[in-house]
Amino acid sequence: MKPFLRLFITTICLFFCLNQTALAQLSSVFGPDKTVAQQRQAILDKSESILKQLYQAQPKSKDLIAKSAGYATFSNFGMKILIAGGGTGSGVVVNKRTGKKVYMDMAEVQAGLGFGIKSFQNIFVFQNEAAMNEFINSGWTFGGQVTAAAKYESDGEAFQDATVVSAGVLMYQLTDSGLAAEITGKGTRYYKDTDLNK
Repeated sequence: MKPFLRLFITTICLFFCLNQTALAQLSSVFGPDKTVAQQRQAILDKSESILKQLYQAQPKSKDLIAKSAGYATFSNFGMKILIAGGGTGSGVVVNKRTGKKVYMDMAEVQAGLGFGIKSFQNIFVFQNEAAMNEFINSGWTFGGQVTAAAKYESDGEAFQDATVVSAGVLMYQLTDSGLAAEITGKGTRYYKDTDLNK
């Protein structure tokens, strides 16, 4: 066996031996014994928890979401080992006008040197239904890193620390340390969960 390959395998084994929580999070968050209804409820409960965390970190976001056409919350788990990494997650899009909920998944691929685990939550705020439907139906892909400051057109006020990630779509990102100053999501794809939307 080549030295690099042996080192890589040893590193992975050691990593998982020392990180029992990593093993738990890598497995399905729902478990094979849960029904579709239970899986949906787990996502809704997590969504409520994410919103509470957001409102604590940025109280003014509550007003922004209240005035929106809809919002989405995603709970993501990512891992990077040496030169490659990725992440998975699940979430829900809520149409504020109709109350309809669309359950979605996300997948993330990253490249570059690194090592470690990070969990984070993404909150999308949709300014209009067209932007929300585009996000839901087009298998929306977040293709880069966005750090631009978003502004209200009417009065020039900031979007309560949210970041514009596409036309009509704002985003917050929460990490273990609180509200992220810079939004990252390179190579992340959001798409409908076929099983949970039947």
